[in-house]
Amino acid sequence: MEVGSDRPAKARTGVAGLDDVMAGGLSEGHVFLLEGNPGTGKTTIALSFLLEGVEAGERGLYITLSETQGELRDGAASHGWVIPDDIDIFELVPPESLLDADAQQSLLYSSDLELGETTKMIFEAIERVQPSRIVLDSLSEIRLLAQSSLRYRRQILALKHYFARRGATVLLLDDLTSDTLDKTVHSVVHGVVRLEELAPNYGAERRRLRITKYRGQAFRGGYHDFTIKTGGVEVFPRLVAAEHRTGFFGQKLTSGIVELDALLGGGIERGSSALVLGPAGAGKSLFALQFVAAAIKRGETAAMFIFDEELGLLFNRVQAMGFDLKAMQDAGKLHIEQVDAAEVSPGEFAHRVRHRVAEAGATSVVVDSLNGYQAAMPEENALILHVHELLQYLNRQGATTFLTVAQHGLVGEMKSPVDLTYLADTVILLRYFEAMGRMKRAVSVIKKRTGSHEDTIREYGIGKSGLALGKPLEGFQGILRGTPTYVGEPRPLLKRADAE
Repeated sequence: MEVGSDRPAKARTGVAGLDDVMAGGLSEGHVFLLEGNPGTGKTTIALSFLLEGVEAGERGLYITLSETQGELRDGAASHGWVIPDDIDIFELVPPESLLDADAQQSLLYSSDLELGETTKMIFEAIERVQPSRIVLDSLSEIRLLAQSSLRYRRQILALKHYFARRGATVLLLDDLTSDTLDKTVHSVVHGVVRLEELAPNYGAERRRLRITKYRGQAFRGGYHDFTIKTGGVEVFPRLVAAEHRTGFFGQKLTSGIVELDALLGGGIERGSSALVLGPAGAGKSLFALQFVAAAIKRGETAAMFIFDEELGLLFNRVQAMGFDLKAMQDAGKLHIEQVDAAEVSPGEFAHRVRHRVAEAGATSVVVDSLNGYQAAMPEENALILHVHELLQYLNRQGATTFLTVAQHGLVGEMKSPVDLTYLADTVILLRYFEAMGRMKRAVSVIKKRTGSHEDTIREYGIGKSGLALGKPLEGFQGILRGTPTYVGEPRPLLKRADAE
């Protein structure tokens, strides 16, 4: 027991994210079930659990009925692990008589002999090794030997009571290859961890886990994404923004463009979110980058997560406008990351963002674009909830967030693939419009929770020096619809940016 606490001590699993989900790990001296279809990572987590025990000075025992000792050691080697002498591997193999067809023809049921012999050998191995941590892989073989639900339940109860007397922390593995409707073990064990693997129509497989039971212990509910990489399993606990709050000094962050700051009522407040909406090619990324460059110039750090554009093209494109992203990156002021929507789960993406803010100290975060973020979760129905928690977390950390959304269409009526305008604190709207025989661009701020802003529409251009904004367009109506009508006095519009 922990000193000064009535709560049992915890045996860490060796998987940091899983320990976080389970509020510290597995309660010592209890039996837990780790279930999932073949290939979901049960053996990898089990080995991590035993290796973590060795680090804590505890002896471990891996009882395997389904894999050979060689296969286990090869699996460990694939993660760069060497199973030490403090972990005993006990491989239960069928006796040679079971391979003899004549010996199987008996008045006694072979399953009676096999189950009893198997249990006896398990107990003998535990008595010999005296382990503090035990893994039993897997229950499917014991279920098949038992042949009936009643005998199986009795066997599991017998194992549980034996383990309880030994005081060991036990992890039972179940690959769900036999009777998946039999919930006997669920009612007997102290806690249940379920691993799942999903196969989207395109892209890499997605893995997630859920704690379905944990007696006498609060845990983080819901599904949590995880991956299997060289080095073991990495779990990404579901983000709960309410658990993260830090104090920060509120101030207005300027863009470095006087007209844009005036349009925004002086700038964007620290710890708020800004959504940049507009059609393809309107300059959404450039607006976000303008604030990033200004933040870095003030001595702050920033992080950009790019879903849609190849980084080499982005670097070259904005280099011509005076934004040297490579130099910012080399100076350690900018973290810019290409995100492959087909390979990254929403949980892993949120984990990456959290790392850049909480550990690397980024104060400005750009997600370009939410269209790509949505593509990362094609079969998910909770995009808005994911974004809500991420924005709330970033706001409470004092980070200023810039999101871009590409709308369908170029002029006229436009639609967004997802409506997030109610979540963002500031919404910047970009539009194309036709005037004087040319295609023009216009920007307006349609929402700002944190203060006042101009209700005007300004023309802007993109040229060799980046963004350039003009005075409010007072002689037009219908600009935001893309079909303006000029009602003012004849006068020139914004000087063409590319003529500078």
